[in-house]
Amino acid sequence: MTLSMYQASVPVFVRALENLTAVLKKGHAHAQAKGVDDAVLLQTRLIPDMLPLVKQVQIACDMACRGTARLAGVEPASFEDNEVTFEQIYDRIGRAVTYVKGFGAEQIDGSETRAIHLKMRSGELDYEGRAYLLEFVLPNVFFHCTTAYNILREAGTEIGKQDFIGRH
Repeated sequence: MTLSMYQASVPVFVRALENLTAVLKKGHAHAQAKGVDDAVLLQTRLIPDMLPLVKQVQIACDMACRGTARLAGVEPASFEDNEVTFEQIYDRIGRAVTYVKGFGAEQIDGSETRAIHLKMRSGELDYEGRAYLLEFVLPNVFFHCTTAYNILREAGTEIGKQDFIGRH
């Protein structure tokens, strides 16, 4: 049995983002119990030159949404980066999950060789669909979800590996 591009992307992105919501809710509850303002935790970084928690979540959402859209051969939706509360972060993740779920297998399957061109700050990148998914999008989604998890863990949230990977 083969694994389709759809199976390797959409359900994986949805699960990662839903698990991210779960760890964020635990982090939020921990911060509230300690009297930490949302803005403080959302701006927490592991080290000074890394992006804060809120940005890690925004990028994880953007990577999943843009990755799915590009695999489908459509222009990705754009989300404004303006979240300052946990409720807004949960809403953003919810919108990202809804957007990703809006793509069907018929739009993604067969994208293994689709040409994907990216214009990045560091230059331009060209991929075929399979490499784009496996070498760029999936590692980025998980990097930013993991970094968000690590920020919450460093802030004292009682979470573990099962929270990150989910109990599905």
